[in-house]
Amino acid sequence: MSSGSTTFERPAGFVAFVGAGPGDEGLLTLRGADLLSKADVVVLDQEAYGTLLRHCREGVEVVEAADEDAVSLRTVTAAKGGRVVVRLCAGDPMFFSSITEEVAACAKAEVDFEIVPGVPPATAVLTYAGIPAAVAVPEFRVVDATQVDDWSAHATGAGTLVIYNGVSGAVAIGKALIAAGRPDSTPVAISSAGTTTEQYTVVTTLGRIAPDLKHAGMTEPALIVVGEAVGMRDQLSWFETKPLFGWRVLVPRTKEQSAGLVEQLRSYGAVPEEVPTISVEPPRTPQQMDRAIKGLVTGRYEWVAFTSSNAVKAVREKFEEYGLDARAFAGLKVAAVGEATARALVQFGVKPDLMPSGEQSSDGLLAEWPPYDSMLDPINRVLLPRADIATETLVAGLTELGWECDDVTAYRTVRAAPPPAPIREAIKGGGFDAVLFTSSSTVRNLVGIAGKPHNVTVIAVIGPQTAKTAEEFGLRVDVMADRPSASALAAALAEYGAKQRQAALAAGDVPRRPSQTRRGARRRAK
Repeated sequence: MSSGSTTFERPAGFVAFVGAGPGDEGLLTLRGADLLSKADVVVLDQEAYGTLLRHCREGVEVVEAADEDAVSLRTVTAAKGGRVVVRLCAGDPMFFSSITEEVAACAKAEVDFEIVPGVPPATAVLTYAGIPAAVAVPEFRVVDATQVDDWSAHATGAGTLVIYNGVSGAVAIGKALIAAGRPDSTPVAISSAGTTTEQYTVVTTLGRIAPDLKHAGMTEPALIVVGEAVGMRDQLSWFETKPLFGWRVLVPRTKEQSAGLVEQLRSYGAVPEEVPTISVEPPRTPQQMDRAIKGLVTGRYEWVAFTSSNAVKAVREKFEEYGLDARAFAGLKVAAVGEATARALVQFGVKPDLMPSGEQSSDGLLAEWPPYDSMLDPINRVLLPRADIATETLVAGLTELGWECDDVTAYRTVRAAPPPAPIREAIKGGGFDAVLFTSSSTVRNLVGIAGKPHNVTVIAVIGPQTAKTAEEFGLRVDVMADRPSASALAAALAEYGAKQRQAALAAGDVPRRPSQTRRGARRRAK
């Protein structure tokens, strides 16, 4: 290549107009997520798309997209200063979008820009509503109601008509289409808050839009869908028919503890909210744990038994403090209670040798634990790193089996601070549809820091002991897991929700969430 050749490089600063999709944060494109991870400045409607900021690096500057003129100036200035700016846009930036002037401002200022397509509501919302708009129909037409003066041009044809920005004028639009020749029996669906857990769809006909929308409470963003494809919804609806669709579920655990549980609840259509009820803190004095770790390394123990993932974390942190790793467990037998505890051990690099085959509890572990045999076991001592409030059941049981136990306080559990006032009000006022109690302590602590859940709230518990504690606090237990695991508890709640939905449909009613049954809750018509 000659020394005089020319190369083109992207300037350090540029603007990316990224389609954020219709509402479901999972519909953001990979290109959009990649650009967000590199952004110095993000311009967005935080109420609508604030959750997408999780893709950004720490310290990113966030600008609210309220004043378009001010945003254009700020965007251009930032890009000229060598910064990467991501402007998040609703749906697809080139599909009924209002950012054309912002793009033009970049072009005029000779600022490099990129436009990243997003998933448009015209396809995504219909798919989430179970309406195959372009399947077995000859035409698919999308219009913006604010740009239409004469509806006669859209009244002909047998295809699907999708209307943006038309909810406030839906009744007038229906009358205009009928007047222009569209049969009044033509199926219509109006879907608001599409692709989110607030999605709500009313199915009607052109002739019945007025009475069927009267009490529906429809607001923008929403789409009106006109055409025979709407009739397929009964067979293809998959999103709004999830067992816990739209249920606001309280999970009284920390984000760290509840990650898998939250993801499982979301797969059922729920809206989980974590409210920590306990705070895990180090022991008041570290000497006991220091001696235990030293004994573990020097061969003092035959067994180490973990009854919680917090205990695994406490030991792991001590190992890291001393420069140790999982190899220090060589020659030791390891027992674990619970799936979460076993996962934490595996992540540490340790595979449990013993777990209860039935009930995941101290009693379940004791049922499997071998008695001490001096011929088989060179050492008769067991290390139990546990919480400061752990019961004596396991120690007593192991002692009866001939083992000596070092019951060591690995961490302390203290009651967490009360949640914010809106959460407390929702708990006591019936704003939550369900609460999941994974232990007796979560019952006691939640009531202690936030009050008793409202009587319309579904109470789901992990096992008999937790149920007993809930009842002692005057709570009605509606759901109990068939085995003591968080995953089984979420599945049991989903099964309960599915049965409630099926019962409502069988009775000819519209399925409603528990929170919608409390006095004063808004009720939507069929």
